[in-house]
Amino acid sequence: MGNLLSGLDALVNDVSNFIWGGEWGGQQILPFGFLAVVLLGTGLFYMIRLGGRPLLRFIPALKEMWAGRKARGSEGDITPWQALSTALSGQVGTGNLAGVATAISLGGPGAIFWMWITALLGMACAFAESSLAVKYRETHPDGRIYGGPMFYIKNGLNKGKSGFSGAFGWLAVLFCVGALISAVATGGMIQANSITESVMQTGAEIGVAIPNWSVGLVLAALVFLVIIGGIKSIGSVAGKIVPFMALFYILVALMVIIMNIEHVFEAFGLIFAHAFGLQEAGAGAAGYGVMQAIRYGVARGLFSNEAGQGSAPIAHAAAQTRSPVAQGEIAMIGVFIDTIVICTMTALVILMAEGAYPGVGGATVSYAWQSTLEASAITTAAFASAIPGGQFVITGALALFTFTTIIGWSYYAQQAASYLFGDRIVLPIRYVWVLVVFGGCLATAFTDTLWRFGDIANAAMTFPNLIAILCLSGVVAAMAREADGRARL
Repeated sequence: MGNLLSGLDALVNDVSNFIWGGEWGGQQILPFGFLAVVLLGTGLFYMIRLGGRPLLRFIPALKEMWAGRKARGSEGDITPWQALSTALSGQVGTGNLAGVATAISLGGPGAIFWMWITALLGMACAFAESSLAVKYRETHPDGRIYGGPMFYIKNGLNKGKSGFSGAFGWLAVLFCVGALISAVATGGMIQANSITESVMQTGAEIGVAIPNWSVGLVLAALVFLVIIGGIKSIGSVAGKIVPFMALFYILVALMVIIMNIEHVFEAFGLIFAHAFGLQEAGAGAAGYGVMQAIRYGVARGLFSNEAGQGSAPIAHAAAQTRSPVAQGEIAMIGVFIDTIVICTMTALVILMAEGAYPGVGGATVSYAWQSTLEASAITTAAFASAIPGGQFVITGALALFTFTTIIGWSYYAQQAASYLFGDRIVLPIRYVWVLVVFGGCLATAFTDTLWRFGDIANAAMTFPNLIAILCLSGVVAAMAREADGRARL
């Protein structure tokens, strides 16, 4: 059994390394991971084709986001604000805390620069996929809205044909299968695993042993109470919790940064030096350092903001809006908030907070990212060393982040499953989801494997979605031109 698990872990590691880093069995097969190239390339393509829209329309998009607190149309299940909050509930999670820490510990501080690039280009992808999701969504006889990549593949590329029929039916099915795998791995188990590790780490800080199963029971029960009510319940809860939790975390992180302000230029210097291999150049490892920074920066950037992955459009498709373009621009803001704001805050705290952290061979190191700690434990330890009770702050923030991510991804799983198996599967999926969450809390011995499997799962739904939005780029550009023309009248 031990050999089987070891072999499975090695396979997961190799597949993840090949997809994102071009490595297999420790050997460099490709200069870069092919999905990282496709993801960044798609974002760059859309940034150019849309004339830099994410940058030029940033302020108007903020105004649209604020106006979206009220319904902007009769169709849809939730307001544009609630749709953004639901999307952010899936985006703002362990990727902003544990994901940033993992990116820095595995890819070096330079990974943060590539997370920024992924986010800026990802804003263009977010606009494209979310505007398409609203344009091609469906209203079923029960009045519920269904949308997302599977529906713009079906109605935009496949001429209304579902299943495996038509030229692109397989692409929609492939996306839904990938979405279900990703939901279980990244939206459920990794989130539950991270909050469990953080709670256990906090307990250890105060000398209390907290069993993982107890965290699982509490978390699973709370998740069930929200998701049993469907998207309106999820949207309502997300609309209240997400703005509060984001603002709370940003303020605490900002306080830590101000307390360590003398290290801020040093932190940014580390990010840029490692991003371009300047730090490793003296050791003759500049190329390898850059590739690692790109690999983990892009992978964790996608894990965090989900731009181009196809998950957020499922939430934006439910918005009560008449304008696909307006909702697409609101989706851009979600990517910016997630990565450029929240992830950067986390990175600066990890790079700036000095302390005594466990290092290799029992040695002590001065910064958490250089320690032997893993994932969310790095972020928790950095905050704990920076401010009194910091471990409780980060545990509370992570609890809110992961909770909202879990409920957001439950909706994505329901939508993907209903496309494949019909509406009758929705209620059973909600019960299964609770078991997935509980199982993730128990899997604390497989943290690294879960993260790498999550990278594979993300790729499984990202690739078909990128194909779809590239094929529909003409539709996206036409919608943008039409909206701009109306605005000038």
